Amino acid sequence: MTEERTTRVEEPDGSTHTTTTVVTDRPEKSGGMSIGLILILLVAVAAAIWAFSGMSNSEVAKDNAIASAANDVGNAAQQAGNAVEDVAKDVTDGK
Repeated sequence: MTEERTTRVEEPDGSTHTTTTVVTDRPEKSGGMSIGLILILLVAVAAAIWAFSGMSNSEVAKDNAIASAANDVGNAAQQAGNAVEDVAKDVTDGK
């Protein structure tokens, strides 16, 4: 709440002086604290996005490594199967 106080002083010589004072019950808010909190929040959100995107990239790299290893195992199994067929042909004299 804002209150305006006017004080009127009369001097012995007959002159008067008037003083007006404005009084408020609460101090005015400064916007500095709000801006600071918003900046901290934005930095936290940016850091979270960066961290989660990094985790996503590591998951993709892990998945690619597993797929490559599975492909190598498949190729090795194919080669082992071909070797078994060659041995079987040699044992049965190519029949």
